[in-house]
Amino acid sequence: MIQPITSIKNAFSLNGKKALITGGNRGLGLGIACAMAESGADIAILCRDAVRAQEALAELRQYGGKYESFSCDVTKLESVRAAVKQAWEDFDGIDILVNNAGITCFSELLDMDEDISDWYKVLNTDLNGTVNMTYEVGKRMRDAAKGGAIINITSNAGLIVNKTQPMSPYSSAKAAANHFTHCMAVELGKYNIRVNAIAPGFTNTDLSEFIPKDQLAYIINQMPAGRFGEPVEVGAMAVYLASPAAAQVTGTVQIIDGGYILSC
Repeated sequence: MIQPITSIKNAFSLNGKKALITGGNRGLGLGIACAMAESGADIAILCRDAVRAQEALAELRQYGGKYESFSCDVTKLESVRAAVKQAWEDFDGIDILVNNAGITCFSELLDMDEDISDWYKVLNTDLNGTVNMTYEVGKRMRDAAKGGAIINITSNAGLIVNKTQPMSPYSSAKAAANHFTHCMAVELGKYNIRVNAIAPGFTNTDLSEFIPKDQLAYIINQMPAGRFGEPVEVGAMAVYLASPAAAQVTGTVQIIDGGYILSC
């Protein structure tokens, strides 16, 4: 049983916790890494871009914890297995897993190539990558018998059909990751491992640069909040879900999209 908090004091602190974040070297992943580091966590970043990883680590060092990066392709189980093993040993365990690594493509299904390669590429990263990481880290959390928190970064696209851009592989992968979150919350609950998802909407990252300018005004007009989100805001949600304050929260999909979903 996951113990409840008895006081709000330090309820949102991650002091002493160790977080493993895929794709933590840029965009949403870096926003989450910075938020967790500022809240006291040590951070292990898994990614493929070594240069961007070093830039991210340099940014994290201002918070005074332990920060390292490990090369990993989440679509390949052997790569995941090797990276998780090394990170677990170097950090003497992992308390928090954030499955953030993801890609997208903008194409209607019938316009894809004969191999439907874009479909499989997105599914392999956004869904299978999350499964691979959960399998390897989840087993170690179970065997360590200390509980843990797993946070899957999905998207509001997993709950709606975004008519501004055709992105069925991405939307389908995120919808499946949302339900995977529900399934894992049930399967891992007996090991005191909580599993939740965050479903961001339009956020100011490098991915938002691909949105045609003539669509920006329309998109923002659909948001009650009147603006795109910021990576640190997704980071704040991740800190909450990883913290003692969320001890009673598992199996949820937390939407953070400025209310855009209300217009769909």
